[in-house]
Amino acid sequence: MLRLAIGSTTALPPTPQSFSENREFLSILIDVLRKHAAQDPGLIAQAQAFAGPGGATLGSGGAFFPQQHKQRRTRGTAAGLGGGGGAGGGGAGGASAQGGAGGAGVGGHIHLSDLRNPPDYGRIAWPEDILGSIEVDGSGNIVGEFEPSGTYRVVTNEGILGLSDFLRTKLVERLKDEETKG
Repeated sequence: MLRLAIGSTTALPPTPQSFSENREFLSILIDVLRKHAAQDPGLIAQAQAFAGPGGATLGSGGAFFPQQHKQRRTRGTAAGLGGGGGAGGGGAGGASAQGGAGGAGVGGHIHLSDLRNPPDYGRIAWPEDILGSIEVDGSGNIVGEFEPSGTYRVVTNEGILGLSDFLRTKLVERLKDEETKG
């Protein structure tokens, strides 16, 4: 059935220039993700990692390099603000002082990314690889509903749609149901 096809292409392998997405397939994909993304083991693990301290225990004010509480005589400048500097210095701190993948127990949103081009740990995928986002509380529990990104592309220069085993199984089940409906 053409309405269930992922799309069509004028060249093999498909490229972003040769591929046309099937909007009906995308609608089914988004519906499957809304219903099942929160149960995806990979996304659950990502949510739990997000709730971790990240780099909050490192660098300025962290466990290894506590903030220095010296009073400074600085009028009219910002030099006395912030703990900064990895060893308690006066700077804003380096990247290691700015946290890692964790949300320091505050909560926020995590992205469900296509697996064809997974981002490095603690990094965010390219917009065309982000299927959508979901809210996580400070304890690492998924509390929100899946929201599609609006920027996702089924085919990029990195390849074609790549889902986790769990989500791929749910999508195939849904497509089989749609096929029997005719």
